[in-house]
Amino acid sequence: MVYDLQKASLWKRIASWMFDAILVGVLAVGFGLLLSVILGYDAYSQKMENAYSHYEAEYGITFEMSQAAFDAMTEQQRQDYEAAYEALIADDEAMHAYNMMLSLSLVITSLGIFIAVLLWEFVVPLILGNGQTLGKKIFGLGVMRVDGVKINHVQLFARTLLGKYAIETMIPVTIALMLFWGTVGLFGTLFLLGLLLAQVICLIVTRTNSVIHDLLAGTVVIDISSQMIFNTTEELIEFKKKVAAEQAMRQTY
Repeated sequence: MVYDLQKASLWKRIASWMFDAILVGVLAVGFGLLLSVILGYDAYSQKMENAYSHYEAEYGITFEMSQAAFDAMTEQQRQDYEAAYEALIADDEAMHAYNMMLSLSLVITSLGIFIAVLLWEFVVPLILGNGQTLGKKIFGLGVMRVDGVKINHVQLFARTLLGKYAIETMIPVTIALMLFWGTVGLFGTLFLLGLLLAQVICLIVTRTNSVIHDLLAGTVVIDISSQMIFNTTEELIEFKKKVAAEQAMRQTY
């Protein structure tokens, strides 16, 4: 075992991240489906579909169409389309269903991801030890404090909740949902690109090649097979004293 920092290989980190991301995604979808049933999302979705069908039949139009099809409409068809849209907007029940769909989409997505990330990135590492997810375990990686001491529960929770969930997952997901629903435009896209650029810069310029969640928690991803990890700060200090004493004894005057 070597005391010097044994940073994990970038390719191993990428492979581990991809493995974990796929499984977290599967868990998040599963929890999301369960939450959608519990919160009644499908009922609001069905109400909205019924409203679309009602006004499409009444005005003889189709709400969902390509830009080319819309541009090809006659003046009368456009008037019918606008009238149908205004009638839909004036329908309080339909608008309530639409607003509930928007709200529940964010709630279901955020809670589903939260439960998945908390389980995979906090509970599993508590069981496996040394901050290891299953992906890190497979590829021989671990997580420790930057000073060489074992990561504690508080740091692991901050790394998971503030870093991985809040900043690196929910901010992009929220912006993506807003882009999907058309409530944010170019600014959202630029923000996502800026966040990705910040991650790349942190990975390149930091001494430990850390990204945002590790910088927030004061942790580093290491090669678990060759890295010496101390249980406590006191154990680290005692080791440094021992090394210093041995070097002093070998020094010639």
